[in-house]
Amino acid sequence: MGSEDNQVERPGGDVVDWAHFEKTRGELGPGFIRILSYFREDGTKSVAAIEQAMHDQNTVALVIPAHTIKGEARQFGAEPLARIAELIESTARLCIETRRFPDELIRDVVELRKVFERTIALFDEATNPLKSRPGAMPGGFGRKANNQSFGRI
Repeated sequence: MGSEDNQVERPGGDVVDWAHFEKTRGELGPGFIRILSYFREDGTKSVAAIEQAMHDQNTVALVIPAHTIKGEARQFGAEPLARIAELIESTARLCIETRRFPDELIRDVVELRKVFERTIALFDEATNPLKSRPGAMPGGFGRKANNQSFGRI
């Protein structure tokens, strides 16, 4: 991917800071895709654990998965996802101290799943070699033959 590709406006800029994403991609080099796959795996588990903790009304079980997804999201420039996870984590920590369950987080937990799924979809699109390659043609390789005027005067 050339540096000129980094300057192209990508969709999902409200979900992913693409400059930060590309900086991380450059810093991690060949290990980037592997580490991004860990984010997907850990994030999927963390979101599920947060949802289960809400279902079980287990405030303590909210903290670690929210903390995990917060840090990993920030590493890849997914700040909206990190902010939701941080809100869940900090609210859960406060509720542990005050010995109450954070019912007010229900909407945030629902939003966490939506933003996580949107973030993963955008990351997949950005790392798909067929979609991110300049000049890639949809529908197969090569160009459609255009010989409709062959033999006409």
